[in-house]
Amino acid sequence: MTRRPRVQKGQRIQSKRSCTSDLLSFERELYSKGIRSVAGVDEVGRGPLAGPVVAAAVILPEGLYLEGLRDSKKLTAKKRDRFYDDILNVAISYAVALVEPEEIDRINILKASLLAMKNAVCKLKTNPEYILIDGINEIEHHLPQKTITGGDDLSQSIAAASVVAKVTRDRMMCEFENIYPQFTFSAHKGYGTRAHYSEISRYGLTPLHRRSFLKKLNI
Repeated sequence: MTRRPRVQKGQRIQSKRSCTSDLLSFERELYSKGIRSVAGVDEVGRGPLAGPVVAAAVILPEGLYLEGLRDSKKLTAKKRDRFYDDILNVAISYAVALVEPEEIDRINILKASLLAMKNAVCKLKTNPEYILIDGINEIEHHLPQKTITGGDDLSQSIAAASVVAKVTRDRMMCEFENIYPQFTFSAHKGYGTRAHYSEISRYGLTPLHRRSFLKKLNI
């Protein structure tokens, strides 16, 4: 989705000039080379036993700094929700894509994660000139790209994508609990917690579960 950036009262945004954070170092390097549209890309949900893998791509305006933004896993749920609203408000363009459990089982989780990230980039309404990707694997795309290990804590664009993907997936898992109330998806989000394994043992698998992750259970 493409939106015109809007700065609201109280929004925690600073200009690039006042930013001393290294979270803009990769973006600044690209801007210095004349690249103006940079998409950060990240995915969440590689490890869970259930639910889709979700990826997001986000293009933020040059010169903006979201104070306190970092890897979504290191933020509280309340802060993630706050940043999610901020990011969607100011992003030049953002998009989300997912790969369902059945497809994960068919092609494996790594390929599914890369496919989700590729699809998120392809769904952007504004075409980026460059892609920054969290991790070590490039996606299948014609655009120039850079992979960054731990990028969701090193690049603001990737951190923004991390938050959008994480909040989107968490909200989906909460909604799934309404469909499968015997599973506390709102609590464990599909991850392999003791409570989740207990629920599987008691109620069996749902269409949300990744069979390839649960072969040892012989269910």
